[in-house]
Amino acid sequence: MKRAILLGSVVTLSLFLTAAARAGPLWRERLDQAPVLTSPNFAMPPTQDASTGVILSDVIGKDRIINIFSGFTRDIDTVSARLDDGSKNATILAPENSAIHNLPRKPWEDPKDYEQLGADAYGGSDGPDRASKNLEKFVNAHIIPESPWHEGHKIKTLAGNVVWYEVKDGKKVIQPGDIEVSSVADKVGNGELWIIKGVLNYA
Repeated sequence: MKRAILLGSVVTLSLFLTAAARAGPLWRERLDQAPVLTSPNFAMPPTQDASTGVILSDVIGKDRIINIFSGFTRDIDTVSARLDDGSKNATILAPENSAIHNLPRKPWEDPKDYEQLGADAYGGSDGPDRASKNLEKFVNAHIIPESPWHEGHKIKTLAGNVVWYEVKDGKKVIQPGDIEVSSVADKVGNGELWIIKGVLNYA
């Protein structure tokens, strides 16, 4: 009886190895991709860093009224990384879609580029990079590297412009420019998301 069981096991193993050999590299590749159960991180509870909660990158795309600006933040790698970093606090001043639509030029356009390079300033091999740098400057002009941000505290945006805010008739107003804050949309682990009714100076 034992001999029959042993013989059956040998036959089963032989069939398995034969099938594996016929499958070739594909089978071995799939085996290599299988999770290693002995990994020290396997089935471990989340770390403290992973469980600290919601961060800016989680909420920036939630409000449709600012989806143009939120799209810009995802297009700029340095900004996207900043919002995804739970150790770096920031206050995001996100312009409403209507404020961006009402700009005299696109956020990635700079009059100086047109003066120096003409109408095709954003064409050719260098044009996209030039536009990307301008867009990064626009987005950075709306990011305060601090949260909470207190009334009257003057601070430089990531673009280097000095801004502050005052409270007038119960409403936050960003200076310079008298730009009203329509709402504080979210307060999360690494900062706050403010929705504003205008566009800050990004020149």
